[in-house]
Amino acid sequence: MTGRPLALVVEDAPDQAALLRRYLDREGFDVFVARDAESAIAEFPEIDPALAVLDLLLPGISGQECARAVRERFPECFLVISSVLDAADYPPADAVLPKPITGSDLHAIVERARR
Repeated sequence: MTGRPLALVVEDAPDQAALLRRYLDREGFDVFVARDAESAIAEFPEIDPALAVLDLLLPGISGQECARAVRERFPECFLVISSVLDAADYPPADAVLPKPITGSDLHAIVERARR
C-alpha cells in the first residue's frame, strides 16, 4: 500500500487513458484504468477511489450509468465527467473535464477535490 489516494479512470481510448494516468500520477494518485464500465464495476469490491474520471461514450454500459454506479457505491468519491459531448448533456458530477484534456484543467479539478 502506497498511502496515495486512488483515482479510477474509465476511458476506452488508450491515448486518453494513458494521458489521464500520467497526469493523475503526477498529482499524487495511484490510478486504476478500466476500458469500459463493466470492467470498472467488476472491480468495485476491490477499490475505494477518492476521485473518478469517467468518459461518457463507452462501449456497453454507458458513462451515465457508470456515473450513477460510482456515486451509489462510493458517495464520497469526487466524480469528474470527461467527454467530447456538450457539458449540458453530462450527468450530475462534482466537476467536468471537457476533451481535449489539459494538465492545467485536471490540476484545477484535483485542487478542488482536495478541498
